Amino acid sequence: MAVFKYNPQRPFRSSPDLHLHYWGFEHCAPGHSVGPGVRDLYKIHFIHAGTGTVAVGEAEHRLQAGQAFLIYPHMVTRYAADSTEPWTYSWIAFTGEEMESLLSRTSLTPEQPVFPMDQQLMPVLYDRLTAAAETADGLDLPLKAIMYEFFAVLLRTAPAATDSVRLPRAKSFYVEECLHFLHAHYCENITVEMMSASLKLDRKYLSALFKRTVGLPPQQYLLNFRIAKACELLAETGCTVGEIARSVGYQDPLLFSRMFKKVKGCSPKDYRSRHANNDINL
Repeated sequence: MAVFKYNPQRPFRSSPDLHLHYWGFEHCAPGHSVGPGVRDLYKIHFIHAGTGTVAVGEAEHRLQAGQAFLIYPHMVTRYAADSTEPWTYSWIAFTGEEMESLLSRTSLTPEQPVFPMDQQLMPVLYDRLTAAAETADGLDLPLKAIMYEFFAVLLRTAPAATDSVRLPRAKSFYVEECLHFLHAHYCENITVEMMSASLKLDRKYLSALFKRTVGLPPQQYLLNFRIAKACELLAETGCTVGEIARSVGYQDPLLFSRMFKKVKGCSPKDYRSRHANNDINL
């Protein structure tokens, strides 16, 4: 059975530099799987025993004890325990404005999400966080301190390669640039043509590369990202539906409401009434 631990402290602002949402531990049953699906946060799994697979887009990786994998936000991901030697893993789930910058200093990418665990911190990270939460009287500063310690270890464990080594991974670079473009301009009236022009690549080639890596075409990824941002605004602010629509790139609130219902299965108003300040994506 999975054990979940939650950060008792909410972020002090809507876009903190780093915020740990939850962490957990599980001895998985044979063949236990999650996904395919997407999340609106980063999640790292640490494999303590056994084996399993993780698939991102069309790429599949097999992992064993001593390895870890990173799930990026809004990436279609599936992971499954081996049917004969299922894995035991722990995890952390987090968000933050510093994350893209921190992760850009590692060798990790959506295409290459696997990295080796260190021998000191990562095997006991679940226990460290749990102990800190139990003695912190509801304050998350000890949790944040441990998370920054983890990222310092990660930068040493999975450092960014030199430019000469990264050259064969130019395709990954283009996908990363696409993601940066979409994340920076989702609130504007953007198109795949504009994105491909900024990278000086053929539109069809870029769309195919993006879908092969991320698991979704750029248009669908952009839609999901916009709706995820809209969900945050609905849950955390008192903005009107029209204001939220314009904040995520829709000038027509009716079109926004139709697209929102298509993705979430309910209207923005219904979503707000059900999820305001209570939405945790596991």
